[in-house]
Amino acid sequence: MTTKTLQNLQNPLLSLIGNTPLVRLDLPTEATVYAKLEFLNPGGSIKDRAALYMVEDAEERGLLKPGGTIVEGSSGNQGIALAMIGAVKGYRVIIVVPKHTSSEKKAALRAYGAELHIAPDASSHDDPDSYSKRAQKLAQEIPGAFMPNQYYNVKNAEAHYASTGPEIWEQTNGEITHFFCGMGSCGTISGTSKFLKEKNSQIVVTGADSAHSLLSAKTPRAYAVEGIGVDVFSEVLQRQLVDTVVPIYDEHAFQTAREYARKGYLVGPSSGAVLYALSTQLQHLKRDDVAVCILADSGRAYLSKLFSIQMSAADLEAYHEEREAERSVAL
Repeated sequence: MTTKTLQNLQNPLLSLIGNTPLVRLDLPTEATVYAKLEFLNPGGSIKDRAALYMVEDAEERGLLKPGGTIVEGSSGNQGIALAMIGAVKGYRVIIVVPKHTSSEKKAALRAYGAELHIAPDASSHDDPDSYSKRAQKLAQEIPGAFMPNQYYNVKNAEAHYASTGPEIWEQTNGEITHFFCGMGSCGTISGTSKFLKEKNSQIVVTGADSAHSLLSAKTPRAYAVEGIGVDVFSEVLQRQLVDTVVPIYDEHAFQTAREYARKGYLVGPSSGAVLYALSTQLQHLKRDDVAVCILADSGRAYLSKLFSIQMSAADLEAYHEEREAERSVAL
């Protein structure tokens, strides 16, 4: 499959996916640090890239017919991207989200015309009642339905190998030395890092993961940040490409996102996590280093969480206890 995915002139709106700008951040370092503003994609997040790539791959392989149905389990952004693409291309879209998904994301999904199903919070991906398993069940029950299955579909990473990586390399004139990215389904970090390291194996890749995820925690537990957290191990995650994983606690992600809003960058908590991970590594950057961090989505999708709830340590502990109680009931 070629990069025509991101140059689809038959659908002018979809042709706007990708080619997002780099903006230099004013930080206490002699290094040059850029943010890649992925919230400027038409669907509002970096997930537009992989969603379009997987849909058009399915179309080419005959897995998705005209007027067909797309079913996906998503914490929000992947679902929103698919709902937007479905609206443009004329597909029925069904998205299963976990209960904790922000109200703004749920509203966006409905606005695009997607059918929304809510799954219980705090279930593992293998739990029959989890949002991913519920989506699989729906996809099996609906004739001709296509499920992108972002957590297990290697096309997720290929999308970023074909677009995000080349863009960063070109935008930095091949001078990038450090790459910072969130880790969730791991399509972005795996595909982008693969491309960049093929260009220069010395590029240092740092991933921001939830401190409570299956990857980073000795005892995994529920967490509040949406969009990061490695709770599924599949071929999409190319762990050998990630030099350092920084475990991020919810309070650090939320606080950093709020701080950057005061600087003019209204970004989501997962971007707050990436920016916090960046802050832990600034001291190691040298004058000639060029770092790029991914800001995956906008804070507008989290206003009810990000600013209405200050997410103090006490708030977060209560939040975690509530979700752990839901997990116990579900199990």
